[in-house]
Amino acid sequence: MEIDINNLTAYLEDHRIEAKTAKKQIPNSIWETYSSFANTEGGVILLGVAEENDHSLSVRGVEDSHKLIGDFWNMVNNRQKVSVNILTNNMVYDQTIEGKQIVVIEVPRADRTIRPVYIGQDPMRGTYVRYGEGDHLCNRDQVAAIYRDAAASTTDTKVLKGLDMSVFDMNTVHDYRNYFNGKHSGHVWSKQDDELFLRSIGAMGFDREDGRVYPTVAGLLMFGHEYDITREMPDYFLDYREQLDPKIRWTHRIVSSSGDWSGNLFDFFFHVYHRLRSAFPVPFQLSQDGSREDEVPMHKALREMIVNTLAHSDYYGQKGIVIIRRPDSLSFANPGDMRPGLKTALSGGTSDARNATIMKMFGLLDFGERAGSGIPDLFDICNSELGTQPDYNVIYAPARTTLTIDISKMAQTGRTIKADDNGNADDKRTIKADDNGNADDKRTIIVDYIHRNGEAKTEDLVKLLGSSTTRTKVLLYQMVDEGILVSCGGNRNRTYKLKEQEVVK
Repeated sequence: MEIDINNLTAYLEDHRIEAKTAKKQIPNSIWETYSSFANTEGGVILLGVAEENDHSLSVRGVEDSHKLIGDFWNMVNNRQKVSVNILTNNMVYDQTIEGKQIVVIEVPRADRTIRPVYIGQDPMRGTYVRYGEGDHLCNRDQVAAIYRDAAASTTDTKVLKGLDMSVFDMNTVHDYRNYFNGKHSGHVWSKQDDELFLRSIGAMGFDREDGRVYPTVAGLLMFGHEYDITREMPDYFLDYREQLDPKIRWTHRIVSSSGDWSGNLFDFFFHVYHRLRSAFPVPFQLSQDGSREDEVPMHKALREMIVNTLAHSDYYGQKGIVIIRRPDSLSFANPGDMRPGLKTALSGGTSDARNATIMKMFGLLDFGERAGSGIPDLFDICNSELGTQPDYNVIYAPARTTLTIDISKMAQTGRTIKADDNGNADDKRTIKADDNGNADDKRTIIVDYIHRNGEAKTEDLVKLLGSSTTRTKVLLYQMVDEGILVSCGGNRNRTYKLKEQEVVK
């Protein structure tokens, strides 16, 4: 952490600064702070500095800085005192401020492979995290979460013995395969049967003891039924809310436990993406080859935000995933911190997803950035499109990461459908949002979905919209009558396609 040591009075004690008077000796409480800084985002310990009642810092000085530094090195290298020394010589030094000597100890975030950093011999009784201005003792669940992140392989590679392919929602598997085939025409995996395909992408794996194939945690999360997922991960929960009317608790909600859809990550991704996508207007424009551009940069940013939330979540952790759309903001919250640390993640260049196999699965569909540049790219897009930067906030006890996007400057005035003989002219139809901001937006979601997939069945759109079958059918009939869609086939086999040359703005 960079602070101006010569201007300490400009700072307050907070989650990255800890002041200790320590005039003559090393206080015992220093090790709680050492542990908490090492297990979170790092920080600076100042010996010979006091925190006043208003949380401001004042220099008091120490009697003998060289003795204190020597005592500190002896203790930090004592495995009876603390589990590991993560400091180098240049991280502990003395400084003269206002004519008084103080000692500065710069504690970095410890590499996840050596966390938790704890006091004494028992990590379950000596592991701390920094939250606000204090050092908080971790409970057993929090320590277990830190150990999960310390493993060389990510948790989602775990093979789940005793489970078989019956835990997978095969409609979800086949939807994934259809997207995969669309992105990778002629790929060798496309010819494989379902089990071999799932093994190829990491959704199933071999158990070394019996040589048999079982679902992996990644496969269960991505394609499983919610009731099977929660047997393995009891706190698993996915929650999407639209809070667009202050008089209503939520105007639309999708939860994994509702029982009317699979409740897995792949289906949740598309439920959420299509609803959030409709919040960003698509101006009418043609690409160089004359086809319609159906995306704006924020659509890529949305996919990145959703995939990052799903790939970095600790599914064995508490509180689940919550994504909220408000009139002026979007927020994405997941259990778990950033594995490489928030500062490292924001700087880019380091890809260390908590669920690397899930990230790979989305990456195979060109969703999500696996090279470590996804977050910097997200900042660039939000800067240019929204005039603001995303806000990441990580808290601990338990660990939770929240990303918030301010969309208050974005105009949300409706959508326009345009069409003429040339595919870009005069006949205009406007789709406006209702009072809840989502009713007629369903038309845009339907058109976007069919534009991407070529056609859709009623049950596909019921699942996508989260509406009843009756309401969805009424909307489809209206869109056919208005010339937006055409219906093909009989009752059970009926599909809907976009009317030829119909385009959406």
